Amino acid sequence: MNWPHQAGIGNDCDIEENISFIFVGPWEPGRSIVIGNSVFIGRYCEFNVCGRVEIGDDALVASGCKFIDHDHGILLDLPIKVQPNQTSPIRIEDGAWLGVNVSVLKGVTIGAGAVVNKDVPSGEIWDRIPARKIERRIAESAQ
Repeated sequence: MNWPHQAGIGNDCDIEENISFIFVGPWEPGRSIVIGNSVFIGRYCEFNVCGRVEIGDDALVASGCKFIDHDHGILLDLPIKVQPNQTSPIRIEDGAWLGVNVSVLKGVTIGAGAVVNKDVPSGEIWDRIPARKIERRIAESAQ
């Protein structure tokens, strides 16, 4: 953990081994990762944070989950590595359960009872409960 003061962990949590806390950017005061009370976080989870990730009380996070609150743009005809960084907080609500290897990206809130019940094809962006396609990556010239 490169900035230990940036993480706050509640009471009665079960945090397994090999969790990565990665803070992208310079030192800042306050918490960037807030984990509520009675939370379970399985092995090999990764918190890659530029802004903020919150996990509510009584949430279950299985092994291998990733929380990444920033990324680059998604324009098709511009290399992703040169697109500007975008940051938006992640919120996992009280009582939510994330299965093995779930990746949660910027700006996502997951409530208790959220379900993905279909395949998600390459290049599509999904949300809602149950999950549904909301858009597809497009070329910059199509905007």
